[in-house]
Amino acid sequence: MNEFIEMISFVLRLATPLLALIIVTICFISLIHGKRTKHALIVLEDEERDIIYPVYFWENSIGRSRGSDIRINDGTVSRDHAVLLRRDNGWFITDTDSKAGVYVNGDKTDGRQPVYIGDQIAIGTSVLTLKRAKDSVPEEERKRKKRQPVNGSVILSFITVYILITAAEAIINMANADVVLPALGFLVIMWGFYIISKRIFKRKSFELESIALMMSGTGIVLSASHDTHQATVQLAAMLVGIILFCFMIWFIEIPDRVMKWRLAISILAICLLGSSLVLGSVQNGAKNWIVLGPISVQPSEFAKIAYIFVGASTLDQLQTKKNLFGFIAVTGLCLGLLFLMSDFGTAVIFFATFLIIAFMRSGDIKTVILAITAAVLGVIVILTVKPYIAQRFAAWGHVWEYAGEEGYQQVNTLIYSASGGLFGVGLSKGHLQYVFASENDLVFGLVSEEMGLLLALLFGFVIGGLMIYSRNVTTRSRSTFYSMAACSAGGLLVFQAALNIFGVVDILPLTGVTLPFISYGGSSMAACWGILAFIKAADERTYSGKKLKPRKEKKVPTPDIQPDEIDDDSEEYIEV
Repeated sequence: MNEFIEMISFVLRLATPLLALIIVTICFISLIHGKRTKHALIVLEDEERDIIYPVYFWENSIGRSRGSDIRINDGTVSRDHAVLLRRDNGWFITDTDSKAGVYVNGDKTDGRQPVYIGDQIAIGTSVLTLKRAKDSVPEEERKRKKRQPVNGSVILSFITVYILITAAEAIINMANADVVLPALGFLVIMWGFYIISKRIFKRKSFELESIALMMSGTGIVLSASHDTHQATVQLAAMLVGIILFCFMIWFIEIPDRVMKWRLAISILAICLLGSSLVLGSVQNGAKNWIVLGPISVQPSEFAKIAYIFVGASTLDQLQTKKNLFGFIAVTGLCLGLLFLMSDFGTAVIFFATFLIIAFMRSGDIKTVILAITAAVLGVIVILTVKPYIAQRFAAWGHVWEYAGEEGYQQVNTLIYSASGGLFGVGLSKGHLQYVFASENDLVFGLVSEEMGLLLALLFGFVIGGLMIYSRNVTTRSRSTFYSMAACSAGGLLVFQAALNIFGVVDILPLTGVTLPFISYGGSSMAACWGILAFIKAADERTYSGKKLKPRKEKKVPTPDIQPDEIDDDSEEYIEV
């Protein structure tokens, strides 16, 4: 009888990574096919020089610089002269502190100036006429049928089977049904989330949410197989994270609204970190937890979201020095507070995110090298002033020599991860669960031991895939804000996952950060859903279900959308 039960358990463990791979493959293929093809939205024509500049993006830099989206090789044009951008109510142009200024139909612009089809825009000595882009779209592109995203209910059906199989395997191993309620609770929340997204928010795609749900569900079932209270906390945190995700999608729908709140969000980021320093309690050497009765919160997790808000920006705001200096000041304050809290893992994540944003702002690798050099010098100073910090990383690269001391966690992780093999020993049957922090800091090893190395590696590749997707989708984003925020969010998740995975196997120092969506920790779970919202917002399909109300004005800057461009993958516009 025991052999029969063990055989069933093994078959279920074989099915788990296969189902997960199917879910991930379907989601990423749908994401890749959902990207808008590259064709001009409008064109700028220099009739005197017989030059046509196609406009491909929602926000376009105009200038003499090689990095400009619309490069005008004219000595009277500044390197970063202007920004041509599109909003739901039309096209606008903004002078970004150029020397010669920007003129529309002979009048000098002041701030954002609406522009219409047929208007003449003077950039230096070049006069550009705004025209429709009918002729710039190839005929075969006009006739090409857009691929629809995979039906979310199909993906969720696979996830349902995946969760039920995982839960069944845990029930067999545990010989009790403690995992049933958390698993069923997860499925109820998952399907409720999908119905609300589809029916109320009119979302046309659900791939990113499906990936996050699969990983979150894995973490919840894993927690339930060891401690039902932890699973309940994770389930509640996931619900909070989904609500945060939905709120953020609504909030960042209008980039200009985000820019108005940018100062307040900067202050919020600093206050979140400052609250830990003032009200927090020390846990595992870092003062980064605030305990409120039975609830404990890690504000630094939510400060990551606020920091991305601060770093990302619309293109016309991006090219101002005031915007850049403000970002650098907030970064310095955040890193300083994190060092005072001794939360070095989060500090490294913040700095990595800063490098991504700094490179996207400048497009210059020299800026990144300069920032890294300054950081190295700062670390040397800190280690000189506070040498005890270096002692925390004494076991790095030598964990076997410190197996009974600083290297105890990593040594056990390496041993038990290897014992799990490709398909694991079974949920609740591993030995790493008895090692401190196995369910959060060491969770990659716990998944490897109990669920198998194949599934653990798949989760690592999934997070890496989110970063690649973030990079690819940003070329069609509705704003530079979305591009920067999505790449920053993807990079943050990848770097955090790398610190967790490589830290437990002694490739990097063990810094005590969580594995996104899977590690136990309510603050981490909710914050990861909030970070995912930045990637979701970069996809044009996210807002494609919104219907714009007709305007009564006789003349408004209407977007130049051709009838063949309005389909299930693009936004609907009312002609006025």
